[in-house]
Amino acid sequence: MKANVANLRPVVLCGGAGTRLWPASRDAMPKQFSDLFGERTTFQMALQRAAELGRPLVMTNSEHRYLAARQMAEVGIEGDILLEPVRRDSGPAVVAACLAIEQEDPEALALVLPADHVVRDEDAFLNAVTRGLPAAGAGRLVLFGVKPAAAETSYGYIEPGARIARGMWAVSSFKEKPCEADAERYVRRGMFWNSGNFLFRVDALIEEYRRFEPMAAVEAAVRERVRSGVAAVLGPSYENAVARSLDHAVMERTERAAVAELSCGWSDVGSWDALWGLGLRDEKGNVTKGEVALVDTGDCYVASCGPLVSVVGQRDLVVVCTEDAVLVADRRAPAAVKDLVGLLRDRGQQQADVCADAQRPWGSYRVTDRGDGFQVKRITVLPGGRLSLQRHRHRAEHWVVVSGEATVTVGDLVRTVRPSEHVHVPRGAVHRLENFGDGPLTLIEVQTGSYLGEDDIERLEDIYERA
Repeated sequence: MKANVANLRPVVLCGGAGTRLWPASRDAMPKQFSDLFGERTTFQMALQRAAELGRPLVMTNSEHRYLAARQMAEVGIEGDILLEPVRRDSGPAVVAACLAIEQEDPEALALVLPADHVVRDEDAFLNAVTRGLPAAGAGRLVLFGVKPAAAETSYGYIEPGARIARGMWAVSSFKEKPCEADAERYVRRGMFWNSGNFLFRVDALIEEYRRFEPMAAVEAAVRERVRSGVAAVLGPSYENAVARSLDHAVMERTERAAVAELSCGWSDVGSWDALWGLGLRDEKGNVTKGEVALVDTGDCYVASCGPLVSVVGQRDLVVVCTEDAVLVADRRAPAAVKDLVGLLRDRGQQQADVCADAQRPWGSYRVTDRGDGFQVKRITVLPGGRLSLQRHRHRAEHWVVVSGEATVTVGDLVRTVRPSEHVHVPRGAVHRLENFGDGPLTLIEVQTGSYLGEDDIERLEDIYERA
């Protein structure tokens, strides 16, 4: 279904970390960018949903600008990227997007879409948006409510009031993430889950936000925004914005909210249990991914990115094995995974937030071995990727190309390095690695020296504008 709304701008929010899906989702590679469902990430699914309605504006943080741009290019969707220099929750992010859109079109409508949700019936979703357009055009702040399948405590609840139109009501009350007893009561009262999708005129949202929350820091940050590489970055004043969700900042307090019923197979994929519920289960209720062997096991989610994972005689478990971490947890206790991530952070475990595959604007690398005075990396450079022109004070490097074709600069020498060929980079030498080919470049890097930290990089020139 293709909607025709000339002044509608979809805003795709992708600033969260998704810690309840650790270790597959981490701060460096949150769930919206992770391969949880197959060929497309949930961010790419949201982009395609958005592109049916208008040119997407992607709100993300500075660390993920090139990852977002790369995934947009993979699905062939053009849009704009606006970056938060620091995270300030969904309230400031949404109002910043609305302020930026208002400068282009004061009468525009914004459709806010979380990047980490799943919608099974895209046409039903677009129909719900179309149904909400008249109310939004009249100045209502439209939420999309889902009939509860259970008394969930991780969602906000919306109580419908007076009927506005078919499948549309004024909001009588808005309750954010209740206790279990209240959640059960809300379900009995016929309240909706808040799906986290919103539709409103940008001027209406700005007006209501200004009524309830300080706006000066966000307004200044939008005025100060500058172009940086593939995106625009909000100015430094954004650090002074009050961190608050849009639900707490506006939706719980406004009298202008309306709710449209949404029945489209929606899930916020907020836990391993939710991912299990979305997966293709076998005859014993198991969802598996990767190399897995199960005996006398039922209703489990078991996934491996590498080694064979075997589970015997278990029920209702999550077992997830990545390159650098293993999780074994009760599938029905999602909050415990978030608590675990907090514990890992308190202990200083880098696995809490950092993935084995370190993402960079030009591609990625993985440390495969390390010891006293040496470190080995497998490096992948994407087509068109260029590492910075740089040098190191404390280490030398030796590169061996595995596949693809590398253009290597060492001092004044520029040469092409093909598979099985190698090149040495002495300590202190100015060097660069580039991939001008049509496919990925893979190489092995052996580092030797007294210090091998990532901060031993002096960048002399960088197309990605890193310091």
